[in-house]
Amino acid sequence: MPQTYSISDLARELDITTRAIRFYEEQGMLSPERRGQERIYSPKDLVTLKLILRGKRIGFSLAECKDLIELYDPSGGNRKQLEAFMEKIAQRRTQLAEQLLDIEQMQLELDTAEERCLAAMAETPR
Repeated sequence: MPQTYSISDLARELDITTRAIRFYEEQGMLSPERRGQERIYSPKDLVTLKLILRGKRIGFSLAECKDLIELYDPSGGNRKQLEAFMEKIAQRRTQLAEQLLDIEQMQLELDTAEERCLAAMAETPR
């Protein structure tokens, strides 16, 4: 019999709240079995949650995570999923590089503003 997990097992193992797990279920990203009111999660659900959390850590939107998870196909070696993941990584790197340039430009503008303020303060009496 394959390993199964309760919602509290998953929450504890992944250090997230049961509310977060229910949210991902509401978004259609998890589909646990039901025994009455009890949710029974599979190893696939555990992997899906790990992928969601990893995607969030590297800045992917929930929709992007969902798209990648839907490409999961172990019978095909997951080639499509991996190629899509690589494309998303490249896009994220480009976005971060642009944000870094924006931050550096803003820092230069702050330096200039600060220098002008200090110069103006030096010229005015206390």
